[in-house]
Amino acid sequence: MTLSLEGFRLPLTPFALELDVTLSAHVTAVFGPSGAGKTSLLEAVAGLRHPQRGRIVLSGRVLDDAAGGVRVPPRQRAVGYVTQDDSLFPHLSVAGNLRYGAGRGVARKAPLGEDRIVDTLGLASLLDRSPATLSGGERRRVALGRALLSTPEILLLDEPLSGLDRPLKVRVLEHLLKIKAAFPLPILYVTHEAAEVEALADEVVVLDAGHLVARGAPADVLRDGAPGRSDRHLAG
Repeated sequence: MTLSLEGFRLPLTPFALELDVTLSAHVTAVFGPSGAGKTSLLEAVAGLRHPQRGRIVLSGRVLDDAAGGVRVPPRQRAVGYVTQDDSLFPHLSVAGNLRYGAGRGVARKAPLGEDRIVDTLGLASLLDRSPATLSGGERRRVALGRALLSTPEILLLDEPLSGLDRPLKVRVLEHLLKIKAAFPLPILYVTHEAAEVEALADEVVVLDAGHLVARGAPADVLRDGAPGRSDRHLAG
């Protein structure tokens, strides 16, 4: 499965996000300093922003084409998007939040399976709980489960470990590694933490002020010194 941004330009402030790239790794980290355009890239793929010019193509399916007037609505994109604030519904239980995503996808392939997702993310003991009673790490796992249950063709994760203390970061990262092992789903993973890139990503693209400034295997790119690199580690 591939994600292509062809002649892509999205005006931001004080620069424009401009990309011409095709991504096909299992987990691609989008790395760089705050304000580089990382979240805006995810929002464009999710259909929350639209390019001024160029196209977004997911496995041959055109999601956006500025010249051709194509703008596929977010709910028809088969994209699972987990934002930094989780966006859980406070009036629904964990089970209700998870099942809200079920059946809302484009259904171009078989569902990943609720039981399998619940087991992979360790959510069985939380199903009757209210989001208000969950820890930050538990909320992130529920948000991940809801996105997976929408039957996405790609998973977009916007700094899913941000705001968590080190033990919770390690725990959530372990579940992200389980997702990677259990589901052949391409993941676009935004972060500015080098340790997360090294632990999870197969490829990294580095953004700085809206431009792609480096790309390659995490060990190679991070060794050469990427903008916004943090040397903090998740464990040890």
